[in-house]
Amino acid sequence: MDECRHTDDIQDVTPSALGCEECLKSGSWWVHLRLCRTCGHVGCCDDSPNRHATKHFHATQHPIIEGYDPPEGWGWCYVDEVFIDLGERTTPQNGPIPRFV
Repeated sequence: MDECRHTDDIQDVTPSALGCEECLKSGSWWVHLRLCRTCGHVGCCDDSPNRHATKHFHATQHPIIEGYDPPEGWGWCYVDEVFIDLGERTTPQNGPIPRFV
């Protein structure tokens, strides 16, 4: 079984925005949200046009994101390329997430 060497890096964080931080600024849309479990940056997933969560990882090397729209209970380590069960350590949303139709 694959293991993550970065689970000790998981922090309890405050989400930076009520949607993808960069998409909200640019007026773009997203499919799903990902939350950086190092600093709280909220970015869009790789199925979204701008892939801001992955861009945040490449810029910062923060290894672990959480499936955040809605909180899904799983994490992903970019470095080890494995899913992580976050169990009770999911991050609550700060409010309603905007939806695009």
